[in-house]
Amino acid sequence: MKGQFPKLGSKDLLIKSSFLRCSKRTKPKCLVLSSETSNIKVQVVRKGGGSLCPYCVLVGDIVCLNIGDQVPGDGVLVEGHSLKVDESSMTGESDHVEIHEKDNPFLFSGTKISDGFGTMVVTSVGMNTAWGEMMSSIRRELDEQTPLQARLDKLASSIGKLGLAIALIVLVVLLVRYFTGNTVGDDGKKEFNGSKTNMDKVMDSVVRTVSAAVTIVVVAIPEGLPLAVTLTLAYSMKRMVADQAMVRKLSACETMGSATTICTDKTGTLNLNKMKVVEFRLGKEVIEDATYLGIAPTVLQLLQQGVGLNTTGSVCNLPSTSVPEITGSPSEMAILTWAVVDLGMDIDEQKQSSEILHVEAFNSEKKLSGVLVRRTSDRAIQTHWKGAAEMILAMRSHYFEKGGLTKVLHYDTRMQFGGIIRDMAAKSLRCIAFAYKQVPQENGQSHEKLEETGMTLLGLIGLKDPCQPGVRKAVEECKDAGVKIKMITGDNIFTARAIAMECGILKPDEDLNNAVVEGVTFRNYSDEERMEKIEMIRVMARSSPFDKLLMVPSLKQKGHVIAVTDDGTIDAPALREADIGLSMGIQGTKVVKESSDIVILDDNFTSVVTVLRWGRCVYNNIQKFIQFQLTVNVAALSINFVAAVSAGDVPLTAVQLLWVNLIMDTLGALALATERPTNDLLKKPPVGRTKPLISNVMWRNLLAQAFYQVAVLLILQFKGMDIFKVDEKVKNTLIFNTFVLCQVFNEFNARHMEKKNVFQGILKNRLFLGIIGFTIVLQVVMVEFLKKFANTERLNWGQWIACIGTAALSWPIAWLVKCIPVSEKQFLTFWKTSV
Repeated sequence: MKGQFPKLGSKDLLIKSSFLRCSKRTKPKCLVLSSETSNIKVQVVRKGGGSLCPYCVLVGDIVCLNIGDQVPGDGVLVEGHSLKVDESSMTGESDHVEIHEKDNPFLFSGTKISDGFGTMVVTSVGMNTAWGEMMSSIRRELDEQTPLQARLDKLASSIGKLGLAIALIVLVVLLVRYFTGNTVGDDGKKEFNGSKTNMDKVMDSVVRTVSAAVTIVVVAIPEGLPLAVTLTLAYSMKRMVADQAMVRKLSACETMGSATTICTDKTGTLNLNKMKVVEFRLGKEVIEDATYLGIAPTVLQLLQQGVGLNTTGSVCNLPSTSVPEITGSPSEMAILTWAVVDLGMDIDEQKQSSEILHVEAFNSEKKLSGVLVRRTSDRAIQTHWKGAAEMILAMRSHYFEKGGLTKVLHYDTRMQFGGIIRDMAAKSLRCIAFAYKQVPQENGQSHEKLEETGMTLLGLIGLKDPCQPGVRKAVEECKDAGVKIKMITGDNIFTARAIAMECGILKPDEDLNNAVVEGVTFRNYSDEERMEKIEMIRVMARSSPFDKLLMVPSLKQKGHVIAVTDDGTIDAPALREADIGLSMGIQGTKVVKESSDIVILDDNFTSVVTVLRWGRCVYNNIQKFIQFQLTVNVAALSINFVAAVSAGDVPLTAVQLLWVNLIMDTLGALALATERPTNDLLKKPPVGRTKPLISNVMWRNLLAQAFYQVAVLLILQFKGMDIFKVDEKVKNTLIFNTFVLCQVFNEFNARHMEKKNVFQGILKNRLFLGIIGFTIVLQVVMVEFLKKFANTERLNWGQWIACIGTAALSWPIAWLVKCIPVSEKQFLTFWKTSV
């Protein structure tokens, strides 16, 4: 056994043995803890039932549900009292859902009972539940190409075929010229003289010709495209983390650049998912922040009592911080926060100064909660009610004004208050009212029931989940960028419309007949109706996750590139079905994060716009590289083809073309991939699925530069020896040097495809400048020091200046070409169908 184990010192042995002993001692405890955690029971009514594991529940079982229980399967409520369910694990909504036998009797597996009790009959278990079906769809792999990947595949195939065709033509021409005796060597004699030519020389010439043809294929095939795409995506992925977006799937960066429609959830994305008191009325008057001090002390004290004593929440004043910790339901937390911050309520003082005699818990039918209290100072007994404003309005006979005066509630005044409540509801506010009554003292009477008539209105508050800061501006930016926003929410149609208008998704002056629909209406459309109306729909209210899952493929059939944002587990299939799935990093569940492509770390819709900007930047950078690469391809293939057909030789050797290939693919990709996004990217329309990868602007730029380079190189090829008074080798070096420098200068032109000032922001991109400098240094080394390897000759200062000056002319040419307008019609039909 020698040599099988490493040598251990005494200290190592002591540590390892101690760790093993610790592991052996803690392992049984861990197993016990694990078994206790999984030992969750539910009460089942059946023969041999009682307390059973949730996995043992079968279809048809009657299950008793109490506070804290987890629903073991999908089912229907048979009987219940004040039953509320926490469905946040599935929907992401923090508000608890009320379950009724008539209105909403359905219970879903995995949800938890937050209040009340009841019994249900199980209708489905396991993978047949809504949760199981959702998990099945999440695990299904979707092997779909992104829009850019499909375009790049077609582009690479087209370029490869074109390069292969030109290489075959060059090969045939060179071989025909050689074997017909039209190829002349350096000594001016024919290279092939029939049977007199040495076989070794024939083989060397054939190999050299085949090598030139193969080199053309190598230069033509865009093997640098995957590198350019990967570099751009990796760079963007790293930078996007600083902009509150974590990319889980690399291709999602570029796909977002093609997005035409964003289907967004409301809760936690457009709004804060945090209820807040945004309006307070005392009598008919709206109380602003600056006028809180003008409230009569008696009214203020009664309001503090009505909030602090009639609540299911709690306020904990921590000694380590000045901000109290408030817990409870979202509505209770909002009301308590308002009372503590704006009304100056001290909940401990309220509880110490009063004795609670009786409590009426919140009832979903009455929509009220009440409390009967006795003040310790004067033993006075008071009734306080809190609840839906329309219910409180029916109970009261008087109301308080700001100054403390009490007025009788006449019929006209009651109608005015009804109008105020409707106006608050139209603004998507949840209207809560507070009322109180002084209970007369009666000897020997026990107070077991709260008075419900003759109440005095203390005040009205409007609760709202406000929009995220900057959401309206972000929505406008998306609209300016040509991206449609569709809000899909579970709220009622009135609330959904109001929130959409507040966010800027809808405008008050436009026709909303087909813009706002309910989920059940959309679900019941025929396929033809759905495809006809889906473009007009911008808000879907009362929607289920399956409505969203139905909308996404319908939009994709219309040619849209879809991004979906959500945070609930049950919406994970829609994220998987979309082209880009965006989950929320704070409110999002673990399942929805794993199903998404990008995680928005701050749960803010403005970060979605940032992702859109980065996506377009990625797409734009790839287009810049393609324009740069195709310019090199067209120029290199053209000069070699023309020279081979006319002179029987190629001026650019295999080593030189491979060096150009290195500049074009590796260094060029790295230089152009690091451009940062600008706001100008959001002023252009989205590319979607149908627009070609090579736009008319790109064709204009690359053809102009390619024609200039081909013209210069052909002049050097046929007249270079006479112009510069040099031999063949120096002439070929001049061609090679000028060609490479043209690419260096053209890299600046590729930075901006439409802007005339190609130097804008150049100093901010130090990596670009570094790559340009590194390329120039390597070119000098190739020409001046690697003569044998690169088949070059040294150039003097005048020749270098001539090469640089000729290449620099590409800048003014690019400026002039960008003044030429381009048509919207596709330039080449072949490239439109191929690319």
